[in-house]
Amino acid sequence: MGDKRRYIIQGVFVMVGLIYLIKLFSIQVLDSTYKLAAEDNVMRKITEYPFRGLIYDRNQQLLVHNEPVYDLMIVPNEVKMKDTLRFCQALGIDKVTFEVKMEEAKEYSWVRPSVFMKMLSNKTFARFQDRLIDYPGFYIQSRTLRGYSHNSLANALGYIGEISKQELAKDTTEYYNQGDYIGISGVERFYERQLRGEQGVKYKMVNVRGVEKGAFKGGRYDKPSIPGNNLISTIDLSLQEYGEKLMEGKAGAVVAIEPATGEILSLISAPSYDPEILVGRKFGENFLQLSQDSLTPLFNRAIMSVYPPGSTFKPIQALIALEEGVIKPNENIYCAGNLVGDHAPPGYYNVYNSIQKSSNNYYYIVFRRIINQELSENTFVDSRLGLEKWNDYLRKFGLGAPVGIDIPNEKGGMIPTPEYYNQIYGENRWKWSTINSISIGQGEILISPLQMANYAAIIANRGYYYRPHVIKSIGEDGKPLPKYREKMEVGIDTSHFAPVIEGMRMVVDGGTGFRADIEGLEVCGKTGTSQNPHGEDHSVFVAFAPRDNPKIAIAVYVQNAGQGARAAASVAGLMIEKYLAGEIKRFWIEDYALRGEFIY
Repeated sequence: MGDKRRYIIQGVFVMVGLIYLIKLFSIQVLDSTYKLAAEDNVMRKITEYPFRGLIYDRNQQLLVHNEPVYDLMIVPNEVKMKDTLRFCQALGIDKVTFEVKMEEAKEYSWVRPSVFMKMLSNKTFARFQDRLIDYPGFYIQSRTLRGYSHNSLANALGYIGEISKQELAKDTTEYYNQGDYIGISGVERFYERQLRGEQGVKYKMVNVRGVEKGAFKGGRYDKPSIPGNNLISTIDLSLQEYGEKLMEGKAGAVVAIEPATGEILSLISAPSYDPEILVGRKFGENFLQLSQDSLTPLFNRAIMSVYPPGSTFKPIQALIALEEGVIKPNENIYCAGNLVGDHAPPGYYNVYNSIQKSSNNYYYIVFRRIINQELSENTFVDSRLGLEKWNDYLRKFGLGAPVGIDIPNEKGGMIPTPEYYNQIYGENRWKWSTINSISIGQGEILISPLQMANYAAIIANRGYYYRPHVIKSIGEDGKPLPKYREKMEVGIDTSHFAPVIEGMRMVVDGGTGFRADIEGLEVCGKTGTSQNPHGEDHSVFVAFAPRDNPKIAIAVYVQNAGQGARAAASVAGLMIEKYLAGEIKRFWIEDYALRGEFIY
């Protein structure tokens, strides 16, 4: 019995031993998982950053390119620092900075690489590269930053910067790591996914001193990076640069659109800044200066500022009234000039000369007809129903909400609704006479320069538009995003545009828009003076040209420059001349616009 028990115990030991031997054989020979884990101590995973996509203008001129930079990376767990002072001298930093950066790296991860010092200068990189062998745990990571061959278009192009902790936490794709760069604003932000490409990875064998000994497993596990898509923009750089020149010393915005496509030819916010200053190691310092500048150069006035449109709003009022059948093009309405303040003399006005002479009293009467159509027996209810119909038209014109440009942070402006007035005055306690200031583009109406340019494009197209956009091709032979190929109808019969367009032609040919008159070219426009309670009024002008088969529609706002006939009409006319004629012949207008002496 005792022998039997002894054999059983021996058998158990033998069985356990066999199990361990088999498991050990599996771990060391059959299963490479543990082997790789062990080898990870001498293997370094290096992210291979892709080249960010380039950006060109519509004529294939390079707007944004890439320039190489070098970051010093750290893996805290591998660091063996023998001479901290020598290390700091090589990098040109002090010991306090060294200790702060070490703590930041450890806080992020002891085993994952992070940026110890970003964007080394070429001189520092060359000096330090030869000493890397003495500092295990550190290595150089190359990547690219943006470069520019011009100093224009900063607000539209935007800039890239280091990803924030908040955005990193929101990154469900796990694409980004601490220290990575991401589009912060403008096109760089909107098209981040298309521009960034796909990261690659390389596994390098290193010895205990951190010296690379070649590719791990012959590069079997390496993955090459894939460059981002190049973007072809709609911008005409030559026109953009000229417009920015005209807006020097001024505050405001210029937006020019190709009506047939919605492609933005020029997007100017003034004052602006040189895009080059938000690149490199002085990014933080320069950004702080720009953000504290009282002139707010980082603020994109073309899409984020909203202003009362003033008299430039009158053509759309005429179109709505014609569509609603409350006026006829040649119907003469006597305006005594006593209903509202006016610079047009008393007399008979129709669609044509009311636009040319900008009669406030005419549009006071026209708006009353639009709102009060006796849709009910109650004046207050009638005004609400009329305002709802009016509001529907304006929404179709892309007003009162963002148009949808491919740049972030566009503002939608303000088109007052019945609900808005109910909150102010109470339900059924307001009527047409309460809100009549909006008849001439004042009161609560607020519109961005982008919306105004699009509105001009709609009139140029006789009733439709494509959403304004600044990128026409994703990839060399690509197309814009699908939403920018969708034709948007505004619900106004084509026949109603003829008298309005003729009135706008009369504004330029012998009216207040004479500074936009160009020999041999039919320009149609409308001046406006946007009331400003905080100082001088804003100068506004919208236009398109030529009259038939138009190639450009434009809106210009010049803040605190007075009448639209002066600053805005001059800038718009010169931009049109530059784009369609290729050169400026009206030097006296150019000199007038550049001098900027508009208030007199």
